[in-house]
Amino acid sequence: MKPFQINLINGILLIALSLWGYFSSETPSNTALIPAAFGLIFLLVTPAFRKENKVVAHIVVVLTLLLIFALVMPLRGAIGRGDTMAIVRVGTMIGVSLIAMVIYIQSFIAARKARG
Repeated sequence: MKPFQINLINGILLIALSLWGYFSSETPSNTALIPAAFGLIFLLVTPAFRKENKVVAHIVVVLTLLLIFALVMPLRGAIGRGDTMAIVRVGTMIGVSLIAMVIYIQSFIAARKARG
């Protein structure tokens, strides 16, 4: 899978799962929309990422890493509450973001090897 493809998938899933969590909550918090904001940014930069813009690629990697760390606390909270659906939602967001990070790093390594 190419980096821009996983970026697109990650963006869509972040938006969908974040909105699902927000609208399914009895007491929604605006912080539940943070992953959706990241997802929107990822979608907006996908065309530049597809054209292999190095600056955009590095920004996406940094934002993805920040997002992974930011999602740890909501995951811990969901586990503490025993909220299975929240665990699945947040766990999926973390999992897909981790897969994206692996693909991004693999593409950086491949590009570096190709340059010599």
